[in-house]
Order: sequence, then structure tokens, then C-alpha cells
Amino acid sequence: MMLDVKSFQLQSFLPLPYEEVLAPRLKRAHEKLQSGSGAGGEFTGWVHLPRDYDRGEFARIQAAASRIRANSQALVVIGIGGSYLGARGVIDCLRSPNYNLKRKDTPNIYFVGNGLSSDAMGEVLDLVADVDFSVNVISKSGTTTEPAVAFRFFRAALEKKYGRERIYATTDKARGALKSLADSEGWETFVVPDDVGGRYSVLTAVGLLPIAVAGVDITALMQGAAEMMETCTEASFRCSAWRYAAIRYELYRAGRSIELLACYDPAFRFMAEWWKQLFGESEGKEGKGLFPASVEFTADLHSMGQYIQEGKRLMFETVVRLGPSDRQLTVPADEADGDGLNFLAGKSLDFIRDRAMEGTLLAHTEGGVPNLIVETSGRTPADLGQLI
Repeated sequence: MMLDVKSFQLQSFLPLPYEEVLAPRLKRAHEKLQSGSGAGGEFTGWVHLPRDYDRGEFARIQAAASRIRANSQALVVIGIGGSYLGARGVIDCLRSPNYNLKRKDTPNIYFVGNGLSSDAMGEVLDLVADVDFSVNVISKSGTTTEPAVAFRFFRAALEKKYGRERIYATTDKARGALKSLADSEGWETFVVPDDVGGRYSVLTAVGLLPIAVAGVDITALMQGAAEMMETCTEASFRCSAWRYAAIRYELYRAGRSIELLACYDPAFRFMAEWWKQLFGESEGKEGKGLFPASVEFTADLHSMGQYIQEGKRLMFETVVRLGPSDRQLTVPADEADGDGLNFLAGKSLDFIRDRAMEGTLLAHTEGGVPNLIVETSGRTPADLGQLI
């Protein structure tokens, strides 16, 4: 099954027939994106990346990941923005937001260089002090302040322990401070492609090396992305990307200036953080663009839910609906039924979550907040590749 985009009772929020009106513009945009002939076309290598990626480098990524898994109990990933959000989102979503706390046969993964907190930096230095670890430093230039500062600390700790080993640099293929340093020190390097910007780079070595170290099947991840890439070549409303683009454009034109990305699984939190960078940095220009925000349901129904339900009508929601949970838990019965919840006894948490989702969709829509649904068929690497 393929990922799908569905509207939810949007008729009252959208001018009809908006598909017919928008089709010519969508077709022109589609052709420019597919051919790389539009503004900024030199940075749209991500469009066909799942088909055109470097197989040789992909094999080196897998080999390096195997080596790190064999000789390290921890991997320190140093990067900021697109150099860490996508990888962390995939690892949390497919392996667990509690990945580092779980018993497993893969290294813990610590993400640093995404801030300037002395406490946060010192804590990770302490966590790796008494274990075997490797470092993956990710930066196109090597001079971005936060990761460059962090790299100084972890390079010193690592070189004191091992010498020049165990450093992997993901950077520009030919130039920049980090590339020059890596070449002079003899570190293994991986490439941030010239035509793929940082926020689009999760399916390059930027994301794939830490994702592979965490034990995710990156071949399946790329295959899922390739399947959706092929689906998105179709220039019609049968393409999920067309439907999503058309709906959010019309809602923006109608005065909805905020898009809330919602999901009912806490494992999705960092995928939402990645999405906020992807859309905020891409669209927030020239005084234009939807403001991307995110909520985690059901938790935020008890906090932000009040504003969504009855606040200013500035927003619409895009709800990511993941497939069934890998682990199915059912509510136990309680003889006294003191909490009055025995009517849920024997029901799965997935069942209760889905009913909460359906009730919330209905309540928010009736309250004047448009909703659309992005639905995956499961929670596999291929499913997440399609979503990316």
C-alpha cells in the first residue's frame, strides 16, 4: 500500500471546483520541479535522489555503519538543523524515542552541536567518557558555530583516547574547512551533494549513516522513497503531493496562515521538528508562507487543544496517521471499576487512539479548523521513506 493524502469534510472551507482551477498552475510547477528548470532548480537534486543516489557511497555508508556497530557503544552525531533533525526523526520513529535507554545490539546515539548549552555538552561528554565511541561530524562548511564548537570538544576527547581513528566527516565533496581538515587527518568522508540542501538531506549520508548505525534498514528506506518518487511523477490529482499542495495553497489563500502538523504517536515528535525546518526554511520568504507548527496528540489536546478548538481561526491541521502499532496492548478489566472505564476493557490502545483521533477530527472541523490526513499503511522503513 502507498501513503495517501485525504481531506476531511473540507467542502465548506475550500472554493469549488478548486482542483480544476489550480490544475494548470500545478502542472507548470510540477514540470519545473521534475526538470529542475524553476527558480532554485540547481538545488532540487532531492527530487530524484532515491533513484539517482551514489550506490558506491551507499555501500561505504553501510560498511562504516557496520564498523561503528562492531567497535563502538556510542556514536556522537555532531550537526545542526538539517544535519541532525531528519536522522533523529527517523531513529525515534522506527527505533523508539527511548532508543538510548533500551537493551539492544546497536550503539547509543547522541546528537550534539545543535545548541550552545554547556550543561548539555558536558553531559554527553560524561556519558561517553567510559565507553568506546565514534564521532560523525556533519557540516557542509565546517565553520557553523554550534557544530564546530562541539567538534572541538569531542575530537579532543576521542583523540586522547584513540588517536586519529573513529572520526567520520560528512561534508562538501571538494571544499570547505571540514573537508580540508578531514583530508589532512585521513578521516573517512561522505558527501553532502551540491544539489541537495541541508534540510532535504536526510536520504543522503547526512541522515543515512546514523540511521544505519541505529540498525534501520536503509535499503528499504530508500526503496520506499523511490516508490513515492515514482508515484509523484504523475501530473494529476491522483498524486498525493498534488492534493496536499492544492489543499494547503487554497487554505492559505483563504487566510489560514498556520499549518499544524499533528500525530498521535510521541515517536513522531522529531519527524515533526524536521518537517518544521523543511517547510519553514523553504517557504518563509518575501513576506509569504505558511507558519509551520506541530502538536503531539493526545497530550496536547489537554493544553494546546483549547486554543485549537476555540481560539482565533488562523490555522488548519495536517494529521499524520501512522499504521498499526507494532505492539498491541489491551486494557485490563478491573472488578471494582472505580474509574468507570470497564467499557474499554479488552479494547486495544490502538482502538482507543483511533476513536480519539476521529472524535478530534470531527470536533475541530465543526469548530472551524480544516483538517486533512496524511496516512501511511504501516511503520516500516519503506513507509517512512514514502513519507519523507
